[in-house]
Amino acid sequence: MLDFIEDLGDGIYAIDTGFQRPRFDAAYLMVEGGRAAFIDTGTNHAVPRLLAALNALGLAPDAVDWVIPTHVHLDHAGGVGLLMQALPRARTLVHPRGLRHMVDPKALWLGALAVYGDEEMQRSYGKLVPVPAERAEATHDEQVVHLAGRPLRFIDSPGHARHHHAIWDARSRSWFTGDTFGLSYRAFDVNGRAWILPTSTPVQFDPEALRATVARLLATAPVAMQVTHYGRVGGSVEEVRRLAALMLAQVDEMVALAESLRDAPGRHEKLKAGLLDGYLARLRAHGHPAGAQAAEWLALDATLNAQGLEVMLDRAAR
Repeated sequence: MLDFIEDLGDGIYAIDTGFQRPRFDAAYLMVEGGRAAFIDTGTNHAVPRLLAALNALGLAPDAVDWVIPTHVHLDHAGGVGLLMQALPRARTLVHPRGLRHMVDPKALWLGALAVYGDEEMQRSYGKLVPVPAERAEATHDEQVVHLAGRPLRFIDSPGHARHHHAIWDARSRSWFTGDTFGLSYRAFDVNGRAWILPTSTPVQFDPEALRATVARLLATAPVAMQVTHYGRVGGSVEEVRRLAALMLAQVDEMVALAESLRDAPGRHEKLKAGLLDGYLARLRAHGHPAGAQAAEWLALDATLNAQGLEVMLDRAAR
């Protein structure tokens, strides 16, 4: 097996897309009865790895039936259009609010450009490729599609973004959660136990919607969550619930911090510093030393989460 592919069991493979740093961004490949589906794709730069994973598992490109971004943020969906060019039988399934952005990614590019700047966009994402309209379709809440008879159930899952769906796989009793169930980096595991933090990346973070979505995810008693950043977490119903409680407690802390700084001068820098301090404190409580390397890795999340929280504050003010 190639070193960027991890067999998670139940016909599910996590593929490290190579984005930013090792084990930061996952695409998932599900295989059933000789047919396949990708859930999240990473960026354009990930496409060679995705195709190599197919080949490593003895699957031809025409074995792929579905390409499913959980939402259209570029670390999840930036490679969809380019990947689809290599998969002659695949169809793309997209949240209805995100469908137009897969067919015409111009607005998606401009929105990300405003957050990251031109240099980073060129380096990390590359030119976005549209998906032909006839090969893309919108999902709807409680829709079920099948992969070689294996049911995949979609639910609308706002909170991180309004154009987000999550996918339930009854075989593995797990959800593919994109960013709805937060971020959990394997480098922060302690004695096999995961640590998790929320993501409020711009521009549609909604804490109340997120709480409702998490409650809906937990209602199925999942034994694992397949998060894009990074990999499978959980292992039991109890562990998934522990992670959910940890994440939602931090949502409350993040929102309270943002509200306390609503009118503060230098709000962005103070919010970013406060978030980073909170994450490192939580990480130490988890049993991790949370040294300079951890601070460096979490600095990007603190910056993006601060930006998203500021959008939330300014939206409420209007």
